Amino acid sequence: MNQSKLEINTSLAKRLVASQFPNWKDLPIYPVASSGWDNRSFHLGDEMLIRIPSSAGYALQVEKEHYWLPKLSGSLPLKIPTPLRLGYPDQGYPWNWSIYSWIDGASASLKNIKDLNHFASALAQFLKAFESIDASLGPPPGLHSFYRGGPLKTYNTEVRRAIKALQNKTDPKALTAIWEQALASGNENKPVWVHGDLSPGNLLVADGKLVAVIDFGQLTVGDPACDLVIAWNLFFKESRDLFRKSLDLDEKTWMRAKGWALWKALIAAAGFVNPGNFESNRCWQIIQEILEDE
Repeated sequence: MNQSKLEINTSLAKRLVASQFPNWKDLPIYPVASSGWDNRSFHLGDEMLIRIPSSAGYALQVEKEHYWLPKLSGSLPLKIPTPLRLGYPDQGYPWNWSIYSWIDGASASLKNIKDLNHFASALAQFLKAFESIDASLGPPPGLHSFYRGGPLKTYNTEVRRAIKALQNKTDPKALTAIWEQALASGNENKPVWVHGDLSPGNLLVADGKLVAVIDFGQLTVGDPACDLVIAWNLFFKESRDLFRKSLDLDEKTWMRAKGWALWKALIAAAGFVNPGNFESNRCWQIIQEILEDE
């Protein structure tokens, strides 16, 4: 099959389930409202979720999640996805895919969080528990995690290209100085578990509170700085300060975190990527907040 023309839709999801898990073939299957970019997601009845990777790069993550998520879940204070079945290439679809238990909740946003300070504290407690789990046998950063958990220098060329593209809209000299300071803040700490994509879209809210963390496709073991980007992507000064104080992390880690936040905001502002779950104009606000923090 020509993968560039691969269409991942309800019809494909139904065929895959009917072929590999026929006991569930009569359950209704329909798209999840916020399906995401990395995987296309579909409801399977009322209590399950089908996740079908959209490209070979994301397919690398499927078996990793099936192996590690059950081992991590018992040590965490919030819900995380529970893998139920591992699907295989079939029906013209070339990669592994998954069925998970369904977790109720909506993607986090400023509109549905009741108390941002309480939310920040709850997320910090999750990260502390997550990072305290033995990571000695976990997967190191690589293509499967898009090098999240690894060194910032992976994205050096992209950041400098974005700064150049935005030079007439912001302060390229100041941004370059911040980026170079982040690059120089090397990680000397013991590797810990890293989610890799701790964005508002992967944090579920119910009744105004944080109830679950989802999408561990970029799960790895390494530097936790990239998981701290949420301090800028979702929080503001008061909640950001509370989040920071709740985590026992050194200044160099926070400097690298600022670098990760700057990378994401710059490439979104420059139009290199879809801004995804950013609030309206949030990438520009983040750039400005980082500049003002210096």
